[in-house]
Amino acid sequence: MKWLVLLGLVALSECIVILPLRKMKTLRETLREKNLLNNFLEERAYRLSKRDSKITIHPLKNYLDMAYVGNITIGTPPQEFRVVFDTGSADLWVPSISCVSPACYTHKTFNLHNSSSFGQTHQPISISYGPGIIQGFLGSDTVRIGNLVSLKQSFGLSQEEYGFDGAPFDGVLGLAYPSISIKGIIPIFDNLWSQGAFSEPVFAFYLNTCKPEGSVVMFGGVDHRYYKGELNWIPVSQTRYWQISMNRISMNGNVTACSRGCQALLDTGTSMIHGPTRLITNIHKLMNARHQGSEYVVSCDAVKTLPPVIFNINGIDYPLPPQAYITKAQNFCLSIFHGGTETSSPETWILGGVFLRQYFSVFDRRNDRIGLALAV
Repeated sequence: MKWLVLLGLVALSECIVILPLRKMKTLRETLREKNLLNNFLEERAYRLSKRDSKITIHPLKNYLDMAYVGNITIGTPPQEFRVVFDTGSADLWVPSISCVSPACYTHKTFNLHNSSSFGQTHQPISISYGPGIIQGFLGSDTVRIGNLVSLKQSFGLSQEEYGFDGAPFDGVLGLAYPSISIKGIIPIFDNLWSQGAFSEPVFAFYLNTCKPEGSVVMFGGVDHRYYKGELNWIPVSQTRYWQISMNRISMNGNVTACSRGCQALLDTGTSMIHGPTRLITNIHKLMNARHQGSEYVVSCDAVKTLPPVIFNINGIDYPLPPQAYITKAQNFCLSIFHGGTETSSPETWILGGVFLRQYFSVFDRRNDRIGLALAV
């Protein structure tokens, strides 16, 4: 039996549940291939949203690039669903068999009548993810993530969905803090923790850079084979999202953004990096990127000459090489930096999959901290 590093302690591998994730073609890529991306984005403008007593909204989301998905089951007998494991939200939902939206016709739906362990609360819900929204009701049932079993887990069942047509997943499994979940609902990670499913309340992501296969999310511990060196620990600055303080962002030794410090969210639910539009524009000028529709086009040869973008967090530099922040799209190249967070105060950045593919990430709920190390 192999030994694993568990937050600096030694633990048996059977204490850790490792679930495979698959990198899917994103909706952004699919729409771009069909020349429909600009129209889609104009109709569903990216925005930061508010929260009121009638609607629970998870801001700082970029639905178009929710790309890493894994399987869970709900009910007795189990019904399988493909979900995004999302650190940028806290709720679990899947489509209901009673959903009337076209998006539900192309995704798996939960049949509550076929589950002997289902319980209904009759509480209506509405959850928004930037350009997408679901409306439905709450239920409870047995939810399984690999060998982990959450009994009487509350989750949402959509009856209407808007903006999720063609999405490469059925639903979302949120892993953020309970403070942003639907009022009164205990998120699945907290339920598993309280039910003694694992001794250490941590989960971690390894997002493979190139291949569709090979990415994983692990619960209850950390497998050191997925990273190099030591984990660097960063305190969570606000226990809602997985939010941390960032010192600065620089290129070629010059500070290009976050000059007086700023906040950053580590979000597995988006593959991009988002920041205030003004600062993103400055970064694009340094790349000689040109605005085209909703995106910024960069010379593919720039990968050979551009410097890394360096994120300094808790005094440690985390470089993002041009091979990571410039992506090939058909026969041209694009920047993965996008604006849209300027309505948030103070300056806020979202570090999505493009950052997390470079750095193995550990989310420690007991100590409210995030661990980062160079991914293998």
